[in-house]
Amino acid sequence: MSKIKERIKKRTTIFIIRRIAVISIILIIFLSLTFYIDGKFYSKGNIAVSTSNIVKDPLSKPSANANMNLRESKVNSTDTTTTNVYNSDGHKIAYLTFDDGPSAKTTPGILKVLDHYNIKATFFIIGSMAIINPNLVEMEAKDGQSIGNHTYSHNYKHLYSNTNTFINDVNKCETTLKLIIGSSFNSKIVRFPGGSFGYKMAPFRTAIKNAGYHYIDWNDITGDADGHDIPVSKLLSNLTKYTKGKEHVVILMHDASDKETTVQALPQVIEYLKSQGYSFNTLK
Repeated sequence: MSKIKERIKKRTTIFIIRRIAVISIILIIFLSLTFYIDGKFYSKGNIAVSTSNIVKDPLSKPSANANMNLRESKVNSTDTTTTNVYNSDGHKIAYLTFDDGPSAKTTPGILKVLDHYNIKATFFIIGSMAIINPNLVEMEAKDGQSIGNHTYSHNYKHLYSNTNTFINDVNKCETTLKLIIGSSFNSKIVRFPGGSFGYKMAPFRTAIKNAGYHYIDWNDITGDADGHDIPVSKLLSNLTKYTKGKEHVVILMHDASDKETTVQALPQVIEYLKSQGYSFNTLK
């Protein structure tokens, strides 16, 4: 009997050791991939900064980050998109878009509302947030939502220091999304943090197109970029104000952790758009 117990104990020990070894190998592979991404896209050898791609830093002033954030509180007066979604075709179409996620506080709620209405939206994901919440990225992909690139760092000063750095950051986000979703992920749509509009962004617009991506801003907002948890009534008021008279609307919203009222307002946003005769589509 004691020999049987010893055999069972020995087999159990071997099983535990094997499990630990497998887990360790998986962790080593994951960390290696992470370091590979960092090395590939941020090594000095791959970031050849020349005077030809240096532009005046739009964030050189202390209030620069705040100023860039304020750009997301505006409806673009100039359309610099590389897509044709604004082209008139006799149909009213709404493109719901969510930036800055995924977040455990808001993304699941947004997906639940979208699922309830059987509507697909476009999520512009920050790569560093995807690393924190890979399960939510997988959930979005499995749910059939469209996934776009919102850079890896979302750090204005870093991103817009020069065009090479910007492209490297976008590439890093794409690689991160592929690691989570799989190699089948091939979306090339990008949304610039703070928007692509304005003459200072011209070199970056050119660079992103040359890198094989296409970008789009927005022509409609709920105004949830104005601060933390803007009242639902204000979000709806902004939506009705900026939607009026437009056939195709690309609506900027956010699924960052401090945008819980965006989740609360979403059913009313959808109901309003439906009442105005809009159907829904995604950006690709």
